[in-house]
Amino acid sequence: MGKRRRAAERKSVGGRNMKVRPGVLGGAAAAVVCGVGAAAFAFSGGSGSDGGGSSVDEKQVATGPPTAAEVRTTARAFLAAWAEGDAARAAALTDDRAAAAKALTSYRKDGHLTKPRLTPGKRSGADVPFKAAATVSYEGKNKPLSYASELTVVRRKSDGKVLVGWRPSVLHPELKRGDRLVTGEAGDPPIKAVDRGGAELTREKYPSLGTVLDGLREKYGKKAGGKAGVELRVVRAGSDAAKKDASEKDTSGSASTKKKNDADSVPDKTLLTLAPGTPGTLKTTFSGSLQSAAEKATAKRKRASVVVVKPSTGEILAAANSTPGGFNTAFQGSIAPGSTMKVISSSLLLEKKLAGVDKKHPCPKYETYGGWKFQNDDKFEIKGGTFRASFARSCNTAFISQAKKLQDDSLTKQAQEVFGLGRDDWSIGVPTFDGAVPVQSDAQMAASLIGQGAVRMNPLNMASVAATVKSGKFKQPYLVSPDLDDRKLATASRTMSGSTASALRELMHYTAVAGTAVEPMSGLGSDMGAKTGSAEVDGQKKPNGWFTAYRGDLASAAVVQEGGHGGDSAGPVVRAMLLAGG
Repeated sequence: MGKRRRAAERKSVGGRNMKVRPGVLGGAAAAVVCGVGAAAFAFSGGSGSDGGGSSVDEKQVATGPPTAAEVRTTARAFLAAWAEGDAARAAALTDDRAAAAKALTSYRKDGHLTKPRLTPGKRSGADVPFKAAATVSYEGKNKPLSYASELTVVRRKSDGKVLVGWRPSVLHPELKRGDRLVTGEAGDPPIKAVDRGGAELTREKYPSLGTVLDGLREKYGKKAGGKAGVELRVVRAGSDAAKKDASEKDTSGSASTKKKNDADSVPDKTLLTLAPGTPGTLKTTFSGSLQSAAEKATAKRKRASVVVVKPSTGEILAAANSTPGGFNTAFQGSIAPGSTMKVISSSLLLEKKLAGVDKKHPCPKYETYGGWKFQNDDKFEIKGGTFRASFARSCNTAFISQAKKLQDDSLTKQAQEVFGLGRDDWSIGVPTFDGAVPVQSDAQMAASLIGQGAVRMNPLNMASVAATVKSGKFKQPYLVSPDLDDRKLATASRTMSGSTASALRELMHYTAVAGTAVEPMSGLGSDMGAKTGSAEVDGQKKPNGWFTAYRGDLASAAVVQEGGHGGDSAGPVVRAMLLAGG
Protein backbone atom coordinates (compact mmCIF):
# COMPACT_ATOMS: atom_id res chain seq x y z
CA MET A 1 0.00 0.00 0.00
CA GLY A 2 1.42 3.44 -0.99
CA LYS A 3 1.79 6.59 1.07
CA ARG A 4 -1.24 8.20 -0.59
CA ARG A 5 -3.39 5.23 0.27
CA ARG A 6 -2.25 5.12 3.92
CA ALA A 7 -2.83 8.85 4.25
CA ALA A 8 -6.33 8.41 2.89
CA GLU A 9 -7.01 5.71 5.44
CA ARG A 10 -5.80 7.89 8.28
CA LYS A 11 -8.25 10.58 7.20
CA SER A 12 -11.22 8.33 6.49
CA VAL A 13 -14.27 8.14 8.78
CA GLY A 14 -17.31 5.79 8.91
CA GLY A 15 -20.29 4.22 10.81
CA ARG A 16 -22.95 1.58 11.42
CA ASN A 17 -25.24 0.28 14.15
CA MET A 18 -24.97 1.24 17.84
CA LYS A 19 -25.69 -0.26 21.24
CA VAL A 20 -26.84 1.30 24.48
CA ARG A 21 -25.04 1.24 27.83
CA PRO A 22 -26.40 2.28 31.25
CA GLY A 23 -26.09 5.93 32.33
CA VAL A 24 -23.29 7.15 34.58
CA LEU A 25 -22.55 10.37 36.46
CA GLY A 26 -20.12 12.97 35.14
CA GLY A 27 -19.22 16.65 34.87
CA ALA A 28 -20.51 19.33 32.53
CA ALA A 29 -17.47 21.09 31.07
CA ALA A 30 -17.53 22.06 27.38
CA ALA A 31 -14.96 19.67 25.97
CA VAL A 32 -14.37 16.31 24.38
CA VAL A 33 -12.09 13.84 26.05
CA CYS A 34 -11.51 11.09 23.55
CA GLY A 35 -9.57 7.97 24.22
CA VAL A 36 -9.45 4.25 23.85
CA GLY A 37 -8.41 2.27 26.90
CA ALA A 38 -6.31 4.41 29.22
CA ALA A 39 -5.39 7.04 26.66
CA ALA A 40 -7.31 10.36 26.56
CA PHE A 41 -7.19 13.16 23.99
CA ALA A 42 -8.56 16.69 24.16
CA PHE A 43 -9.90 18.49 21.10
CA SER A 44 -10.00 22.23 20.61
CA GLY A 45 -10.67 22.46 16.89
CA GLY A 46 -12.23 20.66 13.95
CA SER A 47 -11.27 17.30 12.62
CA GLY A 48 -10.20 18.66 9.26
CA SER A 49 -12.65 16.39 7.48
CA ASP A 50 -14.98 17.65 4.78
CA GLY A 51 -17.67 15.32 6.09
CA GLY A 52 -17.34 12.74 3.40
CA GLY A 53 -14.39 10.89 4.85
CA SER A 54 -11.25 10.36 2.82
CA SER A 55 -11.03 10.63 -0.91
CA VAL A 56 -11.28 7.20 -2.46
CA ASP A 57 -9.45 5.82 -5.46
CA GLU A 58 -12.11 5.79 -8.16
CA LYS A 59 -10.84 2.45 -9.41
CA GLN A 60 -10.44 0.76 -6.04
CA VAL A 61 -13.05 1.05 -3.25
CA ALA A 62 -11.98 -0.07 0.21
CA THR A 63 -13.90 -3.05 1.54
CA GLY A 64 -14.13 -5.05 4.73
CA PRO A 65 -14.69 -3.88 8.29
CA PRO A 66 -13.02 -0.67 9.47
CA THR A 67 -9.57 -1.02 10.96
CA ALA A 68 -8.88 -0.20 14.60
CA ALA A 69 -7.21 3.05 13.55
CA GLU A 70 -10.23 4.00 11.39
CA VAL A 71 -12.62 3.30 14.24
CA ARG A 72 -10.62 5.48 16.63
CA THR A 73 -10.25 8.32 14.11
CA THR A 74 -13.92 8.29 13.18
CA ALA A 75 -15.17 8.21 16.76
CA ARG A 76 -12.85 11.04 17.83
CA ALA A 77 -13.80 13.23 14.89
CA PHE A 78 -17.54 12.74 15.39
CA LEU A 79 -17.45 13.32 19.15
CA ALA A 80 -15.24 16.38 18.72
CA ALA A 81 -17.62 18.00 16.23
CA TRP A 82 -20.62 17.19 18.43
CA ALA A 83 -18.97 18.64 21.55
CA GLU A 84 -18.01 21.81 19.68
CA GLY A 85 -21.64 22.35 18.66
CA ASP A 86 -20.92 21.86 14.95
CA ALA A 87 -23.97 19.80 14.04
CA ALA A 88 -23.32 19.99 10.31
CA ARG A 89 -19.77 18.68 10.59
CA ALA A 90 -20.72 15.94 13.04
CA ALA A 91 -23.66 14.86 10.86
CA ALA A 92 -21.39 14.69 7.81
CA LEU A 93 -19.36 12.07 9.62
CA THR A 94 -22.38 9.74 9.75
CA ASP A 95 -24.08 7.52 7.19
CA ASP A 96 -27.35 9.51 7.46
CA ARG A 97 -26.36 13.16 7.28
CA ALA A 98 -29.88 14.61 7.16
CA ALA A 99 -31.27 12.66 10.12
CA ALA A 100 -28.14 13.20 12.22
CA ALA A 101 -28.07 16.95 11.54
CA LYS A 102 -31.72 17.28 12.56
CA ALA A 103 -31.20 15.30 15.77
CA LEU A 104 -27.97 17.05 16.76
CA THR A 105 -29.56 20.45 16.21
CA SER A 106 -32.61 19.43 18.23
CA TYR A 107 -30.33 18.17 21.02
CA ARG A 108 -29.14 21.73 21.56
CA LYS A 109 -32.20 23.71 20.48
CA ASP A 110 -35.08 21.65 21.90
CA GLY A 111 -33.24 19.78 24.62
CA HIS A 112 -31.34 22.89 25.75
CA LEU A 113 -28.26 20.70 26.35
CA THR A 114 -25.05 22.71 26.39
CA LYS A 115 -21.37 22.24 27.16
CA PRO A 116 -21.28 18.54 26.30
CA ARG A 117 -18.28 16.56 27.46
CA LEU A 118 -17.85 13.22 25.68
CA THR A 119 -15.40 10.63 26.94
CA PRO A 120 -14.83 7.44 24.91
CA GLY A 121 -14.28 4.14 26.63
CA LYS A 122 -12.46 1.05 25.46
CA ARG A 123 -13.19 0.14 21.85
CA SER A 124 -14.63 -3.31 21.16
CA GLY A 125 -14.29 -4.05 17.47
CA ALA A 126 -16.20 -1.32 15.66
CA ASP A 127 -18.13 -0.32 18.80
CA VAL A 128 -17.00 2.65 20.87
CA PRO A 129 -18.80 3.26 24.17
CA PHE A 130 -18.68 6.77 25.59
CA LYS A 131 -19.80 8.76 28.59
CA ALA A 132 -21.72 11.97 28.01
CA ALA A 133 -22.09 14.84 30.46
CA ALA A 134 -23.87 18.09 29.62
CA THR A 135 -25.67 20.98 31.29
CA VAL A 136 -29.41 21.42 30.81
CA SER A 137 -30.13 25.16 30.80
CA TYR A 138 -33.62 26.63 30.64
CA GLU A 139 -34.82 30.10 31.68
CA GLY A 140 -32.13 30.57 34.30
CA LYS A 141 -32.35 27.04 35.64
CA ASN A 142 -29.33 24.74 35.18
CA LYS A 143 -28.73 21.11 36.03
CA PRO A 144 -26.11 18.55 34.98
CA LEU A 145 -27.10 15.45 33.02
CA SER A 146 -24.89 12.38 32.68
CA TYR A 147 -25.42 9.14 30.83
CA ALA A 148 -23.63 6.53 28.72
CA SER A 149 -24.13 5.57 25.10
CA GLU A 150 -22.26 3.91 22.27
CA LEU A 151 -21.56 4.41 18.60
CA THR A 152 -20.57 1.92 15.94
CA VAL A 153 -18.30 2.57 12.99
CA VAL A 154 -18.87 0.95 9.58
CA ARG A 155 -17.56 1.17 6.05
CA ARG A 156 -20.05 2.37 3.47
CA LYS A 157 -20.25 -0.13 0.65
CA SER A 158 -20.84 2.39 -2.12
CA ASP A 159 -17.55 4.26 -1.74
CA GLY A 160 -15.62 2.59 1.07
CA LYS A 161 -15.90 5.60 3.39
CA VAL A 162 -15.79 4.97 7.12
CA LEU A 163 -18.65 6.69 8.95
CA VAL A 164 -20.55 6.59 12.22
CA GLY A 165 -23.64 4.44 11.78
CA TRP A 166 -26.38 6.85 12.69
CA ARG A 167 -29.01 5.88 15.24
CA PRO A 168 -30.96 8.33 17.46
CA SER A 169 -29.75 6.47 20.56
CA VAL A 170 -26.20 7.65 19.86
CA LEU A 171 -27.37 10.97 21.33
CA HIS A 172 -29.14 9.33 24.26
CA PRO A 173 -29.94 5.65 24.90
CA GLU A 174 -33.65 6.38 25.44
CA LEU A 175 -34.10 7.82 21.96
CA LYS A 176 -35.70 5.79 19.20
CA ARG A 177 -36.59 6.79 15.67
CA GLY A 178 -38.72 9.92 15.68
CA ASP A 179 -38.14 10.69 19.39
CA ARG A 180 -36.75 14.01 20.64
CA LEU A 181 -35.21 15.44 23.79
CA VAL A 182 -37.27 18.45 24.91
CA THR A 183 -36.74 20.76 27.87
CA GLY A 184 -39.54 23.03 28.99
CA GLU A 185 -42.75 23.06 30.95
CA ALA A 186 -43.89 19.45 31.12
CA GLY A 187 -46.80 18.67 28.85
CA ASP A 188 -48.39 16.61 31.61
CA PRO A 189 -48.38 17.53 35.30
CA PRO A 190 -46.91 14.90 37.63
CA ILE A 191 -49.22 12.50 39.41
CA LYS A 192 -49.23 10.75 42.74
CA ALA A 193 -50.69 7.38 41.83
CA VAL A 194 -52.16 5.48 44.78
CA ASP A 195 -53.43 1.94 45.20
CA ARG A 196 -56.96 0.98 46.17
CA GLY A 197 -56.08 1.60 49.83
CA GLY A 198 -54.59 5.05 49.24
CA ALA A 199 -50.89 4.09 49.51
CA GLU A 200 -48.58 5.72 47.00
CA LEU A 201 -47.29 3.67 44.07
CA THR A 202 -43.72 4.51 43.06
CA ARG A 203 -41.32 2.94 40.59
CA GLU A 204 -38.77 2.67 43.39
CA LYS A 205 -41.06 0.40 45.43
CA TYR A 206 -42.67 -1.29 42.42
CA PRO A 207 -40.11 -1.33 39.58
CA SER A 208 -42.48 -3.04 37.14
CA LEU A 209 -44.84 -0.08 37.26
CA GLY A 210 -42.40 2.37 35.68
CA THR A 211 -43.96 2.43 32.22
CA VAL A 212 -47.45 2.12 33.70
CA LEU A 213 -46.93 5.22 35.87
CA ASP A 214 -45.57 7.10 32.84
CA GLY A 215 -48.66 6.10 30.90
CA LEU A 216 -51.00 7.16 33.70
CA ARG A 217 -49.31 10.53 33.91
CA GLU A 218 -49.63 11.03 30.16
CA LYS A 219 -53.33 10.24 30.18
CA TYR A 220 -54.42 11.67 33.54
CA GLY A 221 -51.83 14.29 34.51
CA LYS A 222 -54.17 17.16 33.71
CA LYS A 223 -57.31 15.44 34.98
CA ALA A 224 -55.71 14.65 38.37
CA GLY A 225 -55.36 18.37 39.15
CA GLY A 226 -51.58 18.72 39.30
CA LYS A 227 -49.36 21.57 38.09
CA ALA A 228 -46.63 20.96 35.54
CA GLY A 229 -42.97 21.55 36.34
CA VAL A 230 -39.94 22.15 34.08
CA GLU A 231 -38.33 18.98 32.78
CA LEU A 232 -36.04 17.43 30.23
CA ARG A 233 -38.00 14.56 28.76
CA VAL A 234 -38.06 12.17 25.84
CA VAL A 235 -41.00 13.08 23.62
CA ARG A 236 -41.95 9.91 21.78
CA ALA A 237 -42.82 9.82 18.13
CA GLY A 238 -46.61 9.72 17.91
CA SER A 239 -47.19 10.78 21.52
CA ASP A 240 -49.80 13.40 22.34
CA ALA A 241 -47.04 15.96 22.96
CA ALA A 242 -45.41 15.21 19.63
CA LYS A 243 -48.73 15.43 17.79
CA LYS A 244 -49.53 18.76 19.46
CA ASP A 245 -46.11 20.11 18.52
CA ALA A 246 -46.47 18.91 14.94
CA SER A 247 -49.95 20.39 14.70
CA GLU A 248 -48.74 23.78 15.91
CA LYS A 249 -45.94 23.78 13.35
CA ASP A 250 -48.16 22.61 10.47
CA THR A 251 -49.91 25.71 9.20
CA SER A 252 -51.75 23.66 6.58
CA GLY A 253 -53.67 21.89 9.32
CA SER A 254 -52.74 18.52 7.89
CA ALA A 255 -51.08 17.09 10.99
CA SER A 256 -51.97 13.45 11.43
CA THR A 257 -54.44 12.70 14.20
CA LYS A 258 -54.53 8.97 13.61
CA LYS A 259 -54.71 7.07 16.89
CA LYS A 260 -51.51 5.30 17.73
CA ASN A 261 -51.63 1.54 18.13
CA ASP A 262 -51.71 0.97 21.87
CA ALA A 263 -49.70 -2.22 21.48
CA ASP A 264 -46.75 -0.16 20.27
CA SER A 265 -47.32 2.94 22.40
CA VAL A 266 -44.59 4.03 24.79
CA PRO A 267 -45.26 7.09 26.96
CA ASP A 268 -42.98 10.13 27.15
CA LYS A 269 -40.27 9.78 29.78
CA THR A 270 -38.86 12.39 32.16
CA LEU A 271 -35.05 12.31 32.31
CA LEU A 272 -34.38 15.32 34.53
CA THR A 273 -36.50 17.71 36.60
CA LEU A 274 -35.31 21.32 36.69
CA ALA A 275 -38.29 22.63 38.63
CA PRO A 276 -40.73 20.23 40.29
CA GLY A 277 -44.40 20.51 39.61
CA THR A 278 -47.27 19.84 41.98
CA PRO A 279 -48.62 16.30 41.57
CA GLY A 280 -52.29 15.50 41.47
CA THR A 281 -53.54 12.34 43.19
CA LEU A 282 -54.77 9.52 40.95
CA LYS A 283 -56.49 6.49 42.47
CA THR A 284 -55.90 3.16 40.73
CA THR A 285 -57.33 -0.32 41.23
CA PHE A 286 -53.93 -1.82 42.11
CA SER A 287 -53.51 -3.72 45.37
CA GLY A 288 -50.19 -2.86 47.00
CA SER A 289 -49.84 -6.30 48.59
CA LEU A 290 -50.62 -8.16 45.39
CA GLN A 291 -48.31 -5.90 43.40
CA SER A 292 -45.48 -6.65 45.82
CA ALA A 293 -46.15 -10.37 45.40
CA ALA A 294 -46.17 -9.98 41.62
CA GLU A 295 -42.86 -8.14 41.67
CA LYS A 296 -41.26 -10.91 43.77
CA ALA A 297 -42.70 -13.76 41.72
CA THR A 298 -41.58 -12.41 38.36
CA ALA A 299 -38.17 -11.37 39.65
CA LYS A 300 -37.36 -15.04 40.32
CA ARG A 301 -37.60 -15.89 36.61
CA LYS A 302 -36.29 -14.56 33.33
CA ARG A 303 -38.85 -13.05 30.94
CA ALA A 304 -41.85 -13.62 33.19
CA SER A 305 -45.00 -11.49 33.19
CA VAL A 306 -48.17 -11.74 35.26
CA VAL A 307 -51.51 -9.95 35.73
CA VAL A 308 -54.22 -10.30 38.39
CA VAL A 309 -57.80 -9.12 37.89
CA LYS A 310 -60.99 -9.21 39.95
CA PRO A 311 -63.65 -11.21 38.03
CA SER A 312 -66.65 -9.56 39.69
CA THR A 313 -65.62 -6.06 38.59
CA GLY A 314 -62.80 -6.28 36.04
CA GLU A 315 -60.46 -4.25 38.28
CA ILE A 316 -56.75 -4.90 37.68
CA LEU A 317 -55.10 -5.71 41.00
CA ALA A 318 -51.49 -6.31 39.93
CA ALA A 319 -49.21 -6.44 36.89
CA ALA A 320 -45.50 -7.16 36.76
CA ASN A 321 -42.66 -8.10 34.42
CA SER A 322 -39.28 -9.60 35.32
CA THR A 323 -37.54 -6.85 33.31
CA PRO A 324 -38.66 -3.62 35.06
CA GLY A 325 -38.45 -0.57 32.86
CA GLY A 326 -38.56 -2.64 29.70
CA PHE A 327 -41.44 -3.44 27.38
CA ASN A 328 -44.67 -4.02 29.28
CA THR A 329 -45.39 -7.56 28.12
CA ALA A 330 -48.04 -7.97 30.81
CA PHE A 331 -50.32 -5.41 29.09
CA GLN A 332 -48.88 -5.00 25.61
CA GLY A 333 -47.34 -8.35 24.73
CA SER A 334 -48.45 -10.13 21.57
CA ILE A 335 -47.57 -13.80 22.01
CA ALA A 336 -49.14 -17.11 21.00
CA PRO A 337 -51.01 -18.33 24.13
CA GLY A 338 -50.65 -22.05 23.49
CA SER A 339 -53.13 -24.37 25.18
CA THR A 340 -54.58 -21.69 27.47
CA MET A 341 -56.48 -20.75 24.28
CA LYS A 342 -58.37 -24.05 24.68
CA VAL A 343 -60.58 -22.35 27.27
CA ILE A 344 -62.03 -20.19 24.49
CA SER A 345 -62.02 -23.06 21.98
CA SER A 346 -63.83 -25.29 24.49
CA SER A 347 -66.55 -22.69 24.96
CA LEU A 348 -67.05 -22.75 21.19
CA LEU A 349 -67.23 -26.57 21.00
CA LEU A 350 -69.60 -26.69 23.98
CA GLU A 351 -71.93 -24.09 22.47
CA LYS A 352 -72.00 -25.88 19.12
CA LYS A 353 -72.61 -29.24 20.81
CA LEU A 354 -69.37 -30.60 19.38
CA ALA A 355 -68.23 -31.56 22.88
CA GLY A 356 -69.69 -32.29 26.27
CA VAL A 357 -67.90 -32.49 29.59
CA ASP A 358 -68.48 -36.24 30.04
CA LYS A 359 -69.21 -37.21 26.46
CA LYS A 360 -66.84 -39.48 24.55
CA HIS A 361 -64.30 -37.46 22.63
CA PRO A 362 -61.43 -38.56 20.36
CA CYS A 363 -57.82 -37.97 21.45
CA PRO A 364 -55.60 -39.88 19.00
CA LYS A 365 -51.81 -39.56 18.81
CA TYR A 366 -52.10 -37.69 15.50
CA GLU A 367 -54.70 -35.71 13.60
CA THR A 368 -54.27 -34.29 10.11
CA TYR A 369 -56.11 -31.24 8.88
CA GLY A 370 -55.42 -28.83 6.04
CA GLY A 371 -52.29 -30.73 5.06
CA TRP A 372 -50.70 -30.43 8.52
CA LYS A 373 -50.13 -33.34 10.84
CA PHE A 374 -50.78 -32.39 14.47
CA GLN A 375 -49.73 -34.41 17.51
CA ASN A 376 -49.94 -34.34 21.28
CA ASP A 377 -47.10 -33.67 23.66
CA ASP A 378 -44.99 -36.84 23.83
CA LYS A 379 -47.43 -38.31 21.29
CA PHE A 380 -49.83 -39.50 23.99
CA GLU A 381 -53.36 -40.67 23.24
CA ILE A 382 -56.49 -41.26 25.31
CA LYS A 383 -58.49 -44.27 24.19
CA GLY A 384 -62.21 -44.12 24.87
CA GLY A 385 -61.84 -40.95 26.90
CA THR A 386 -64.17 -38.02 27.49
CA PHE A 387 -63.79 -34.35 26.67
CA ARG A 388 -63.11 -33.77 30.37
CA ALA A 389 -60.07 -36.05 30.13
CA SER A 390 -58.88 -34.42 26.90
CA PHE A 391 -59.12 -30.92 28.36
CA ALA A 392 -57.36 -31.90 31.59
CA ARG A 393 -54.50 -33.60 29.70
CA SER A 394 -54.43 -30.73 27.15
CA CYS A 395 -54.97 -33.04 24.18
CA ASN A 396 -54.32 -31.11 20.97
CA THR A 397 -55.90 -33.63 18.62
CA ALA A 398 -59.18 -33.50 20.56
CA PHE A 399 -59.58 -29.94 19.23
CA ILE A 400 -58.02 -30.41 15.80
CA SER A 401 -60.48 -33.26 15.13
CA GLN A 402 -63.36 -30.77 15.33
CA ALA A 403 -61.88 -28.17 12.96
CA LYS A 404 -63.68 -29.62 9.93
CA LYS A 405 -67.02 -28.92 11.61
CA LEU A 406 -66.29 -25.22 12.15
CA GLN A 407 -66.42 -22.16 9.93
CA ASP A 408 -63.23 -20.20 9.29
CA ASP A 409 -64.50 -17.32 11.44
CA SER A 410 -66.06 -19.38 14.25
CA LEU A 411 -63.23 -18.96 16.74
CA THR A 412 -62.76 -15.29 15.85
CA LYS A 413 -66.41 -14.55 16.57
CA GLN A 414 -66.33 -16.52 19.81
CA ALA A 415 -63.30 -14.59 21.09
CA GLN A 416 -64.76 -11.23 20.12
CA GLU A 417 -68.42 -11.68 20.99
CA VAL A 418 -68.13 -13.66 24.25
CA PHE A 419 -64.66 -12.84 25.63
CA GLY A 420 -64.30 -9.26 24.31
CA LEU A 421 -60.97 -10.00 22.65
CA GLY A 422 -59.44 -8.88 19.38
CA ARG A 423 -61.56 -5.77 18.81
CA ASP A 424 -59.00 -3.14 19.87
CA ASP A 425 -61.53 -1.34 22.06
CA TRP A 426 -60.29 -1.84 25.63
CA SER A 427 -59.67 1.35 27.57
CA ILE A 428 -58.05 0.38 30.86
CA GLY A 429 -56.26 3.69 31.53
CA VAL A 430 -52.90 2.91 29.87
CA PRO A 431 -51.95 1.39 26.49
CA THR A 432 -52.83 -2.28 25.95
CA PHE A 433 -52.89 -4.94 23.27
CA ASP A 434 -56.37 -6.45 23.32
CA GLY A 435 -55.58 -9.83 21.81
CA ALA A 436 -55.88 -11.03 18.22
CA VAL A 437 -57.76 -14.02 16.83
CA PRO A 438 -57.77 -13.38 13.08
CA VAL A 439 -59.92 -15.36 10.67
CA GLN A 440 -57.88 -18.27 9.37
CA SER A 441 -58.54 -21.23 7.12
CA ASP A 442 -57.37 -24.82 6.75
CA ALA A 443 -54.39 -25.77 8.94
CA GLN A 444 -53.96 -22.25 10.36
CA MET A 445 -57.53 -22.24 11.57
CA ALA A 446 -56.99 -25.60 13.25
CA ALA A 447 -53.77 -24.35 14.85
CA SER A 448 -55.66 -21.38 16.28
CA LEU A 449 -57.86 -23.75 18.28
CA ILE A 450 -54.81 -24.82 20.30
CA GLY A 451 -53.33 -21.32 20.63
CA GLN A 452 -50.81 -21.47 17.82
CA GLY A 453 -50.93 -20.03 14.31
CA ALA A 454 -51.77 -16.32 14.23
CA VAL A 455 -53.51 -16.11 17.64
CA ARG A 456 -51.82 -13.56 19.92
CA MET A 457 -52.43 -12.76 23.59
CA ASN A 458 -50.77 -11.41 26.74
CA PRO A 459 -51.26 -12.08 30.48
CA LEU A 460 -53.88 -9.33 30.76
CA ASN A 461 -55.95 -10.96 28.00
CA MET A 462 -55.67 -14.45 29.47
CA ALA A 463 -56.39 -13.27 33.03
CA SER A 464 -59.54 -11.73 31.58
CA VAL A 465 -60.43 -15.08 29.97
CA ALA A 466 -60.21 -16.84 33.34
CA ALA A 467 -62.20 -14.01 34.93
CA THR A 468 -64.91 -14.35 32.27
CA VAL A 469 -65.21 -18.06 33.00
CA LYS A 470 -65.43 -17.43 36.75
CA SER A 471 -68.04 -14.65 36.55
CA GLY A 472 -69.84 -16.02 33.50
CA LYS A 473 -69.67 -12.66 31.75
CA PHE A 474 -66.94 -10.52 30.17
CA LYS A 475 -66.08 -7.40 32.12
CA GLN A 476 -63.38 -5.28 30.57
CA PRO A 477 -60.34 -5.02 32.84
CA TYR A 478 -59.50 -1.51 33.97
CA LEU A 479 -56.87 0.25 36.05
CA VAL A 480 -58.52 3.65 36.52
CA SER A 481 -62.22 4.04 37.16
CA PRO A 482 -64.16 5.25 34.10
CA ASP A 483 -65.91 7.70 36.39
CA LEU A 484 -62.77 9.86 36.31
CA ASP A 485 -62.94 10.64 32.61
CA ASP A 486 -66.35 9.29 31.53
CA ARG A 487 -64.74 6.85 29.12
CA LYS A 488 -66.78 3.88 27.96
CA LEU A 489 -65.57 0.40 28.81
CA ALA A 490 -65.78 -2.34 26.22
CA THR A 491 -68.59 -4.87 26.49
CA ALA A 492 -69.24 -8.27 24.93
CA SER A 493 -72.02 -8.47 22.37
CA ARG A 494 -73.36 -11.65 23.95
CA THR A 495 -72.96 -13.68 27.12
CA MET A 496 -72.28 -17.39 27.15
CA SER A 497 -75.10 -19.53 28.46
CA GLY A 498 -75.12 -20.51 32.09
CA SER A 499 -74.64 -24.15 31.13
CA THR A 500 -71.56 -23.32 29.04
CA ALA A 501 -70.02 -21.24 31.83
CA SER A 502 -70.72 -24.00 34.34
CA ALA A 503 -69.14 -26.60 32.03
CA LEU A 504 -66.01 -24.47 31.59
CA ARG A 505 -65.65 -24.05 35.35
CA GLU A 506 -66.01 -27.81 35.75
CA LEU A 507 -63.32 -28.45 33.11
CA MET A 508 -60.89 -25.95 34.61
CA HIS A 509 -61.51 -27.27 38.13
CA TYR A 510 -60.87 -30.86 37.03
CA THR A 511 -57.64 -29.74 35.34
CA ALA A 512 -56.58 -28.17 38.65
CA VAL A 513 -57.28 -31.29 40.73
CA ALA A 514 -56.55 -34.13 38.29
CA GLY A 515 -54.88 -32.70 35.20
CA THR A 516 -51.82 -30.74 34.11
CA ALA A 517 -52.41 -27.95 36.68
CA VAL A 518 -52.44 -30.11 39.81
CA GLU A 519 -49.12 -29.05 41.31
CA PRO A 520 -49.52 -25.24 41.06
CA MET A 521 -53.14 -25.43 42.29
CA SER A 522 -52.63 -27.89 45.13
CA GLY A 523 -54.26 -26.88 48.40
CA LEU A 524 -56.08 -23.84 47.02
CA GLY A 525 -59.55 -25.04 47.97
CA SER A 526 -62.60 -25.97 45.93
CA ASP A 527 -63.58 -22.68 44.30
CA MET A 528 -60.82 -22.64 41.72
CA GLY A 529 -59.84 -23.78 38.23
CA ALA A 530 -56.88 -23.55 35.86
CA LYS A 531 -55.47 -24.26 32.42
CA THR A 532 -51.86 -24.80 31.41
CA GLY A 533 -50.28 -24.00 28.08
CA SER A 534 -47.07 -24.02 26.13
CA ALA A 535 -46.49 -22.36 22.77
CA GLU A 536 -43.79 -23.34 20.31
CA VAL A 537 -41.84 -20.43 18.86
CA ASP A 538 -39.47 -20.68 15.90
CA GLY A 539 -35.86 -20.29 16.95
CA GLN A 540 -36.50 -21.06 20.63
CA LYS A 541 -35.15 -24.19 22.27
CA LYS A 542 -37.99 -24.19 24.79
CA PRO A 543 -41.62 -23.16 24.29
CA ASN A 544 -43.22 -20.25 26.12
CA GLY A 545 -44.92 -21.46 29.30
CA TRP A 546 -48.46 -20.20 30.06
CA PHE A 547 -50.83 -20.59 33.00
CA THR A 548 -54.23 -19.03 33.70
CA ALA A 549 -56.42 -19.68 36.73
CA TYR A 550 -59.05 -18.32 39.09
CA ARG A 551 -59.65 -18.72 42.81
CA GLY A 552 -62.57 -17.05 44.48
CA ASP A 553 -62.77 -13.48 43.21
CA LEU A 554 -59.24 -13.51 41.78
CA ALA A 555 -58.12 -14.43 38.27
CA SER A 556 -54.54 -14.45 37.12
CA ALA A 557 -52.44 -15.36 34.09
CA ALA A 558 -48.71 -15.54 33.54
CA VAL A 559 -46.28 -16.28 30.75
CA VAL A 560 -42.63 -17.25 31.08
CA GLN A 561 -41.00 -16.91 27.69
CA GLU A 562 -38.81 -19.92 26.90
CA GLY A 563 -39.95 -21.36 30.22
CA GLY A 564 -41.05 -24.76 28.93
CA HIS A 565 -44.22 -26.40 30.24
CA GLY A 566 -46.66 -23.88 31.66
CA GLY A 567 -47.36 -25.82 34.83
CA ASP A 568 -43.68 -25.82 35.75
CA SER A 569 -42.76 -22.26 34.74
CA ALA A 570 -45.78 -19.95 34.78
CA GLY A 571 -47.83 -22.06 37.22
CA PRO A 572 -45.84 -21.12 40.34
CA VAL A 573 -46.11 -17.43 39.43
CA VAL A 574 -49.90 -17.60 39.28
CA ARG A 575 -50.02 -19.73 42.42
CA ALA A 576 -48.15 -16.99 44.29
CA MET A 577 -50.76 -14.47 43.16
CA LEU A 578 -53.72 -16.58 44.23
CA LEU A 579 -52.15 -17.23 47.62
CA ALA A 580 -51.25 -13.56 48.16
CA GLY A 581 -54.83 -12.57 47.42
CA GLY A 582 -56.13 -14.74 50.20
